Amino acid sequence: MPAPSLRHASIDSAALSPEDAIEAVADLIAALDYHGQRYHAEDAPEISDADYDALYRHLQAIEARFPELIRADSPTARVGAAPAAGFGKVRHAIPMLSLGNAFAREDVEGFMDSARNFLRAGADQEIEVVAELKIDGLSCSLRYENGVLVQAATRGDGQEGEDVTANVRTIENVPHKLKGEAPDVLEVRGEVYMTDADFLALNTRQQEAGGKLFANPRNAAAGSLRQMDPSITKARPLRFFGYAWGEVSRPLGTTQEEARQSLHGFGFTLNEPSRLCRSVDEMVQFYDEIGNGRATLGFSIDGIVYKINRLDLQQRLGFVSRAPRWAIAHKFPPQQARTKLEGILLQVGRTGALTPVAALTPINVGGVMVARATLHNEDYIAEKDIRIGDTVIVQRAGDVIPQIVAIVPELRPEGTAAWEPPTECPICHSAAVREPGEAKRFCTGGLICEAQAVERLRHFVARDAFDIEGLGSKTVTEFHEAGLIKTPADIFRLSAKDIEGREGWKELSISKLLKSIEDRRTIPLDRFILALGIRQTGQTTARLMAKHYRTLDHWQDAMKAAGDVESEAYQELLNIDGIGADTAKDMTDFFAEQNNLDALADLESLLTVEPFVPPAKNEGGALDGKVVVFTGTLLQLSRGEAKARAEGAGAKVTGSVSAKTDYLVVGADAGSKAAKAEALGVKTLTEDEFIALVAG
Repeated sequence: MPAPSLRHASIDSAALSPEDAIEAVADLIAALDYHGQRYHAEDAPEISDADYDALYRHLQAIEARFPELIRADSPTARVGAAPAAGFGKVRHAIPMLSLGNAFAREDVEGFMDSARNFLRAGADQEIEVVAELKIDGLSCSLRYENGVLVQAATRGDGQEGEDVTANVRTIENVPHKLKGEAPDVLEVRGEVYMTDADFLALNTRQQEAGGKLFANPRNAAAGSLRQMDPSITKARPLRFFGYAWGEVSRPLGTTQEEARQSLHGFGFTLNEPSRLCRSVDEMVQFYDEIGNGRATLGFSIDGIVYKINRLDLQQRLGFVSRAPRWAIAHKFPPQQARTKLEGILLQVGRTGALTPVAALTPINVGGVMVARATLHNEDYIAEKDIRIGDTVIVQRAGDVIPQIVAIVPELRPEGTAAWEPPTECPICHSAAVREPGEAKRFCTGGLICEAQAVERLRHFVARDAFDIEGLGSKTVTEFHEAGLIKTPADIFRLSAKDIEGREGWKELSISKLLKSIEDRRTIPLDRFILALGIRQTGQTTARLMAKHYRTLDHWQDAMKAAGDVESEAYQELLNIDGIGADTAKDMTDFFAEQNNLDALADLESLLTVEPFVPPAKNEGGALDGKVVVFTGTLLQLSRGEAKARAEGAGAKVTGSVSAKTDYLVVGADAGSKAAKAEALGVKTLTEDEFIALVAG
């Protein structure tokens, strides 16, 4: 399976239009899924950790700017990859989650500020942090019962991993029986790794034997641990750092540092050096010291992990999405390189946005050959005065593809000229205009622009939309150029006669494609809405529409009526939690265009769009199914902790009071929300009453 294309995710998140963001999110999730599988399950990564982090950070940035695009299956809400076939499966008693990342001092300060705010700790209240080495290895959990090793498992997807007990027993520094008085049940977590020296020696032996060479120590460790024959694992020089824990029958201490020392006393090697820090200055000082001397450690690390020292504070802080609030990984910076800018190309997106891309003399950056780099937009080029012929500094971080971060002025050739933004589309040669307030220039060709037509069709058949197997990007382009599909409805008119005789298409492949198309003639309403490519309508917004309006007819009628901003239909649309005025306008604008209505009618004649069926309600929480709003200043809880408690009890927390609100929690200095709640008859709770209710 080839790596997914990232050409639609190359735009700086701050410059993304809402419609481009839909494409970028889809591209990023596909790429993260692919590279996560290569890294976690196959131990054959194709990109560096820094590159993966850059993809992940770019997705986070887009999701932060466009929260309506956050998908339930987003990599930002999950860990690792599903366990590989061939090993028994182990369900973790406590999930093995990942960590959020910091890349600059400001991120570390933000982490500490967030923790203080959540805990309502004053600036003068000291919060100790343990700084540990972030080992670049394979996460593993070892379960001991009555002091004896009984099971070992990889992290897998965080919920379920692979049973590698037999192989872990061969690792020399893993205790088979614990020293001292260990808890009756103890899950020790850490990293299986290989030292730099052992890695080089292993690759030398592999080369001499004509075997596979490993790209780095992490790959070597992961590949060695996942051998089906434990004797092969035993022959590999693996080691284990044990510095964290999962299920325990009794506490290991009251602080992170005490627990680490307990693990050391039981016989585990710790990821040293570590340091107890009492300020951000001390944390960053340790980070700098280790970063400057990391080459002398003898094993690979890719950053420093900061953990709140007191375990009771860790418990209060809890978790958000896929990561704890009480820990963060401060990653080391990526590599940079210099090369020549040979030209500036223009990519045309599905929405008609023109994105400048640098054509470079190929250069190795962090182990990967780079020939293209994003230039974001014309303002970015002008601000940095980037010119064709310049020597430029390329960095593979902070964006989906490499970016030019600076020029080298002293190496600029004579006679270079400032780059002139295009006045026409490079595909259809229609006028390219930049509207006031827009960061991008757009093609005005609309329906006649081949680039936009193909991209809209690709979006329509994408995995989260119609998900038509066999109709990938290459085939969509081929069929469009051949005139077989010009509109989405044309897909469902394809016949074997249309495809027969085309290069690479045989009876079996034609049959499979037509069956896949036939299987998609019935589709859920939310997928159908997403496939239409309406601006600012990602997976989350499409699901909100389907959940609220339930049927295609009801949704269409409501959107047509909502075109009148004075109508009840428009107010109903705005009252949907998660739908703002901008999204509502894009939705109603879509239905104001007759071409779109014609296309919808064409599709309706060929498809069955299933009504939305709400999932079964999950009972049990004190606030199950209730809508809760907070107002005023809470004295005992921070707003973040109060919201977390409400959601943990099954509530949905919204920002405004309406007739659908069940409870308004009133703090000090409550404002207009309290008055509105009283007028609507919404029940109000004091902070004490709320705490008692969720405590159950």
